Amino acid sequence: MENSTKILFVLQGLNEFKSSKQAYFVVMHIIYLFTILVNLTLIVTIILEKTLHEPMLIFLCNLCVNGLWGASAFYPKILVDLSSDLSVTSYEACLGQMFVLYSYIPCEFNTLTVMAYDRYVAICKPLNYHSIITPQKVVKLLLFTWLLSICISAFAVVLIARLPLCGFKIEKIYCAIWAVAKLSCVDTTINNVYGFILMTFHFLQVLLIMISYVNIIKVSVRSPEDRSKFMQTCLPHLIALTSFSFFFLFDLLYARYGPTDRLLALRNFMSLEHFIVPPLLNPLIYGLKLNQIRQRIFRMRSQKTRALK
Repeated sequence: MENSTKILFVLQGLNEFKSSKQAYFVVMHIIYLFTILVNLTLIVTIILEKTLHEPMLIFLCNLCVNGLWGASAFYPKILVDLSSDLSVTSYEACLGQMFVLYSYIPCEFNTLTVMAYDRYVAICKPLNYHSIITPQKVVKLLLFTWLLSICISAFAVVLIARLPLCGFKIEKIYCAIWAVAKLSCVDTTINNVYGFILMTFHFLQVLLIMISYVNIIKVSVRSPEDRSKFMQTCLPHLIALTSFSFFFLFDLLYARYGPTDRLLALRNFMSLEHFIVPPLLNPLIYGLKLNQIRQRIFRMRSQKTRALK
């Protein structure tokens, strides 16, 4: 299999769902359309409403853009596989899917870290907020989240692309870097070390966010205004962080160190959670929690209704 252009991977993750593929297709299709709808609604609302051009909401908009970025690589492929008898993908398509999905993951962590930094400054150093979180810094932070994510993913894909493969069956629903690395004919120590470095980096990001929130909570209990800020913006952020980081780290650790001969359906579900739930949940949590966004969406809806009449 040294000639990569002739490789055709077989994705075996859907084998246990053969009898109910049509039902899963309908469910996944609905979730995909709803994910696009809620994310685009939040993005368009924040872009059109000048009063919403605040750093926190701009970072939230970036979180939604990243959600659509990850969904674009995940849903179309799984919908095709659910409507087919055999789940296959070419070598090039597999590398492409890995690049998008594994840039989505660090971008999610990076954006959540930046949002935690923004909330820390807003609540713990309110008098200096506008001098610290300037428009220029917002742009730099956004560039940081994307450039770092793309570099992380690109290097991981390059490490995979250099490996000669001795197998073509992937026990996943999508192309996962570690699952493809297992098919290699040669030693994958470099890939393992890079994966461990990334796992440590993401763990430190989560730890940094939690430390910042300990300080935020200490300040928030002092006044009703700070408590309101915490409930409005910080609580949804913590929910998003907990959901994403728990399932991602579980999937990563289980894929590397867990048994592979059992609980395939559970492992596949857990590995899909961070691609399905955050892009769907984030705009709903923030859209329902933040009064500014909720009021603007209702206003846009009422204006559209009056225009139709």
